[in-house]
Amino acid sequence: MRWMLMVVMAVSLAACNGASDLKDAPVPLGNFNLVHNIVVAPKAYKGPLSRKASEEQLTTTLQAAIAERFDRYEGSKRYHFGVSVEGYVLAQPGVPLVLSPKSILIINVTVWDDAAGKKLNDEPKQITVLESFGSGTLVGSGYTLSAQEQLKNLSQNAAKSIERYLVQQRDEQGWFKDDV
Repeated sequence: MRWMLMVVMAVSLAACNGASDLKDAPVPLGNFNLVHNIVVAPKAYKGPLSRKASEEQLTTTLQAAIAERFDRYEGSKRYHFGVSVEGYVLAQPGVPLVLSPKSILIINVTVWDDAAGKKLNDEPKQITVLESFGSGTLVGSGYTLSAQEQLKNLSQNAAKSIERYLVQQRDEQGWFKDDV
């Protein structure tokens, strides 16, 4: 009985992936169109016991996840993202059910308004994401996923977190509204 409950919970949690909603209509942001999606990682800190990822892997994987999420927006006002990868941990195999290391990605995000020619956020927004539940994370993603698969999962979660941040800023600061 417990085994069945664990299987049901694992399947339910698998839907928590940052890309699980991409087949749905995008979350309303307002008048938003992402033009430049710039990701850099010149000083990305590799956390303790992490698998290695190259600067190119970090930037291209995150850039692809951001494009996958934000290329769906077709507003007339142009915006740009400047994203820097600050640190990461890509979990290695641990001891199942005792030590199951989790993967982490830390990024800084700056949003630029093209028409105004300035940043919308004076200070970069730091976002920290963890790997999604499911995909074998009960025993540690280091056992079930390659480093690249872990990085893709983290990048999709980061893109979703950026979207949540933009929705919050739209509501609190009036970002992405038409000029009146």
